[in-house]
Amino acid sequence: MAFFTLSLLNGISYGLLLFMLSAGLTLIFSMMGVLNFAHASFYMLGAYFGFQLTEWLGFGAALVLAPLLVGGLGAGFERFVLRRVHRFGHVAELLITFGMSYVMLELVQLVWGRSSLDYRVPQVLDGPLFTLFGTQFPLLRAFMMAVALLMLVALWLLLTRTRMGLVIQAALTHPDMTEALGHNVPRVFMLVFGGGCALAGLAGVIGGTAFVTEPGMAASVGGIVFVVVVVGGMGSLAGAFLASLLIGLMQTFAVGMEVSAVSLLGRMGLVLTQHTPGYALWQLKVSQVAPILPYVLMVVMLIFRPRGLLGTRGD
Repeated sequence: MAFFTLSLLNGISYGLLLFMLSAGLTLIFSMMGVLNFAHASFYMLGAYFGFQLTEWLGFGAALVLAPLLVGGLGAGFERFVLRRVHRFGHVAELLITFGMSYVMLELVQLVWGRSSLDYRVPQVLDGPLFTLFGTQFPLLRAFMMAVALLMLVALWLLLTRTRMGLVIQAALTHPDMTEALGHNVPRVFMLVFGGGCALAGLAGVIGGTAFVTEPGMAASVGGIVFVVVVVGGMGSLAGAFLASLLIGLMQTFAVGMEVSAVSLLGRMGLVLTQHTPGYALWQLKVSQVAPILPYVLMVVMLIFRPRGLLGTRGD
């Protein structure tokens, strides 16, 4: 019971962090059709900016200012770089965002070095929220969950209940008519791209304290973010939310399961020997294969439901 309850809470908190990170990428793709390969690098920048601003001004100020800085850099990147190659198609966009991720990696290493930073949990969030079965559930994870849920509600209200949201959706479906009504469509797209990067920066500020802040953090989450977007459905914010929770729970439970196919079959009376074909694979524990499970899920999803759970775009 203790394993199930704590794994459930940890899985939800990890899944909500994935949603915070993937929401920006989903927003950018749904509005602009751009797969931003540098998205995880903006997450990394959020963590590094959060660390530096925490040192100078405190965690509260970092939580506000770091996403704004990352969003401003993202908007500038869209305005002066990405927009210039947009007319050349998706391949050019993928290549330039891919190259930008390496540029940001090298800049981070030049400024902060190659070692991990001592980005500690702020004192106000340091400690347990409660103790269950002798195990403490960190207050930071509860804060992470609350921020992610507030972000989901705020995005939904912005896109469905405000004039700005209506303009954004109109610019996506009818850009010429939106331009004729006096709205600056390129500026709308710039703000959407910057907003998506700001969401990644917010995830970085919080995730940098919960996990390790080091130059390889973008590479460690970059792949899983695209898995979330594909499984949830390209361009679907609700799909990204469901996929994030699914993958977070799947990985968290799998990491804690120290069982293998050999042991399970042995309990059912089926004994495998070393002469059994693929015996080494049968010996692998669930915890050992946990890192590849999201990618297996993505492959299965692409085979049987290419549009994802709640996909809205066919391209």
